[in-house]
Amino acid sequence: MTQPESTAPLAGPAGGTAAPGTGDAFVECSCGSRHWGRYGAAGLLLARHPANPQVLLQHRALWSDQGGTWALPGGALHKDEDVEAGALREAAEEAGVDPAGVEVVGRHALVHRDWRYTTVVGWVSGPQQPMPTDRESLAIVWVDVAEVPTLPLLGAFRAAWPTLLDILHGAR
Repeated sequence: MTQPESTAPLAGPAGGTAAPGTGDAFVECSCGSRHWGRYGAAGLLLARHPANPQVLLQHRALWSDQGGTWALPGGALHKDEDVEAGALREAAEEAGVDPAGVEVVGRHALVHRDWRYTTVVGWVSGPQQPMPTDRESLAIVWVDVAEVPTLPLLGAFRAAWPTLLDILHGAR
């Protein structure tokens, strides 16, 4: 896999100044953890080939939280941003996903008292040429669904995978 030119973090995750309303900040949650996204966060589980499904995964930059693991393109929601819009925006920013070529079929939320991460589930419905489009990704690849559990996954993604797979199978 190709390494990014620079492994320096982008503004925000490393403590840089976030633009007003972006949500680029950590939340100190009552669960005892810090979570990224002042207004919550969202990601996109994008699938293709219903007869032999593959999902689009992001190999997370080493400097990121749980860096080196595999997960979904996603990130902090903007103030007053709908989770679907936020997940599609983040997938476009990080993986070059064209939102016009995504058919959304479901959602799954990890809900804490102080924070929420919503996975938007969708199928490819038009041309897609995903690739790493920022330094948050070491790689963006299509992975057979049977291979997903064999990868070193981000902890929360590993926990949600069975439910997300059920949503995918129920949508086709």
